[in-house]
Amino acid sequence: MRKENFSVGSIVHVYNRGNRKQEIVRDDKDRWYFLQALYYFNNGFSPQNPFQVLKKELGDDFYTKLIWPDSWHERTPIVKILAYVLKDNHFHLLLEELKEGGISKFMKKFGNGLTNRFNTRYKENGQLFQGSYKAKLVDSDNYLTSLSTYIQIKNVLELYPGGIKKALENFDRAYDFACGYKYGSMAIYAKKEDLPILYLGEDNLIIDLIADEKEFKEVSKDQLLNLAFDEKTMILKDLIDV
Repeated sequence: MRKENFSVGSIVHVYNRGNRKQEIVRDDKDRWYFLQALYYFNNGFSPQNPFQVLKKELGDDFYTKLIWPDSWHERTPIVKILAYVLKDNHFHLLLEELKEGGISKFMKKFGNGLTNRFNTRYKENGQLFQGSYKAKLVDSDNYLTSLSTYIQIKNVLELYPGGIKKALENFDRAYDFACGYKYGSMAIYAKKEDLPILYLGEDNLIIDLIADEKEFKEVSKDQLLNLAFDEKTMILKDLIDV
């Protein structure tokens, strides 16, 4: 397990992209597996061949719902997932360390799970990702606010027809587009998806940021119009955007 510069209670931006910028997902089955991996790998208990067991126990629900099997030990999350987004060749997560070493343990299971499934399904081998995941400590309220917009809004609006430019010209419609994106956490916060992936306790700081939807929308629009992400976020933009 790699040594991290954060501990229990730290909020961390975690991200990675495909090796040589290749796709890490190719269709909606892959994208659904990404959501399954966020949920099922976030647990202290690791059953052997978990997805084989899930297919057998959940039947058709395996392909549409996230259900914790009664036969498994009680679920004990090791990180709090506060935000996420999946793009075709990279992902972003906003995590809070819940157990000592929890982020490292979770990301090892998560990364290995995505890689093994991709290689098995597509008869590939080798690395899926461009090295180890990157992790940046969130050390200020301003950084957290910027990341919330960056992860949940900006990344999705890059998929909007016409891209960011068109999204800013039609921001109300584009914001609804971001809230309806099935593979980003805004769909859960906006209650357009009912998935038990996020930690939604009262101490979730993202809930406080987006509690006033009108204000959060305006802040997001202002940040995108003025590129008002702080220096750290802009560095991440250069690293991740393709």
